[in-house]
Amino acid sequence: MADTKMQVDSIPQEDIDMVGRVGRAWREIRRGATASDARDVIYGVGGSAIEPGQMDALDLLVSVDSCRMGDIAEYLRIDPSTATRSVQRLIKDNLAERVEQEGDARVVHIAATERGRRIHSEVFERRRGVILAVMEQFTGDERDQMVKMLEKFAVAVDEAVKSKRFRPHH
Repeated sequence: MADTKMQVDSIPQEDIDMVGRVGRAWREIRRGATASDARDVIYGVGGSAIEPGQMDALDLLVSVDSCRMGDIAEYLRIDPSTATRSVQRLIKDNLAERVEQEGDARVVHIAATERGRRIHSEVFERRRGVILAVMEQFTGDERDQMVKMLEKFAVAVDEAVKSKRFRPHH
């Protein structure tokens, strides 16, 4: 514990302030006053609404004829049992279906249904519209910088988490 305290004490105040600002911005994107409204605008409401995780899976499924459950788990970065539950929900909601592969009935393949493709297309267009509306607030150079920084930020978060330096001690 003392090591953690010493490390924090050695961090410059401007870095601590920056971390606070990034943390608040991240929270606002996830949980801010308009986050649930944005979720409704993008993912829909009522009978054709889908969950963000379903859209994530459909992003893969609409790009291929079919794929194995393991491919979905890897793409979504989740364990196979979670992927199985996610796919079961997609099937229940008629967004995906099991398909047999010629020559190997043992391997389960999943494909987007026509309904899944249609809903994916609708959500994709709404998501694109929201992002375009947000990006209109920035100059061309700022947009380019933001995209590069967001991509770099996503990779850096993965690397920081994988480093295991920040894991809670049990």
